[in-house]
Amino acid sequence: MTPAALQWLTPGQAFPDIQQAWDATSIAPGLLCAGGDLSIDSLKRAYKNGIYPWFSHDQPILWWSPDPRMVLKTAEFKLHPAFRKTLKKFTRAPNCEIRIDCAFESVIRACATAPRHNQTGTWIVPEMIDAYLAFNRAGLVHSIETWVDGQLVGGLYFVAIGHAVFGESMFHQATDGSKIALAALVAMCRRFHISQIDCQQNTRHLASLGAIEISRECFANTMRELVEMPSLDWKFSPVYWREIGIFDTSTTDTTPETHIGKPPVLRDGGLPVQLS
Repeated sequence: MTPAALQWLTPGQAFPDIQQAWDATSIAPGLLCAGGDLSIDSLKRAYKNGIYPWFSHDQPILWWSPDPRMVLKTAEFKLHPAFRKTLKKFTRAPNCEIRIDCAFESVIRACATAPRHNQTGTWIVPEMIDAYLAFNRAGLVHSIETWVDGQLVGGLYFVAIGHAVFGESMFHQATDGSKIALAALVAMCRRFHISQIDCQQNTRHLASLGAIEISRECFANTMRELVEMPSLDWKFSPVYWREIGIFDTSTTDTTPETHIGKPPVLRDGGLPVQLS
């Protein structure tokens, strides 16, 4: 079947209704429109409506809203036995820590160059990097970073608007470096009473961690409520590991339930090392 003509946006133009996205019978299921810009305002409007940009270096800006949508219900996160042991070792080692927005640029650039199964290029093109650096400065996208001996060994970045969380990309330079960062994100989400993390599209890796597909309509309805909730101050405390069943009796919980405030200050990043 021939899909409907793809709408071309001018900068700042409103996005079409997500129900107009190409369906499963098309050559690009979930593709909604093209063009526009990657300004902070456009990105914020897109995410609030369940839309995200995804394109290669030789393409225009492409906007997507797939059906179904892959999400990770934070209560259903699967902590497999072998990884649980790794996580316990990490949380109890004085040379290991989780940082937020300490090296955002290092994280997004590492994600851009990380090898992907069945992919030869990257969608995190220079225009995307510049746009999300500005988005980070605006406090709407954050990095969660795994550090060992003062070196960055893995991480991920995610968009956060209100209580809506949209996972973007992960990388690792040491075994389980990205999974540790994801576990920290799940722990924070549980602490902040956030029920799901958007994973966009189905992958075997995400499914193994508990992610499932839901309808686009269900996803959009949930997002409309979450994006209007108060913004959170994304900071990590070691006591949050308790939210996923990792306990450290040496840690005292003195952190309030919710955090409203300014985003953390950006600092320089580090170099990758192996996680021992």
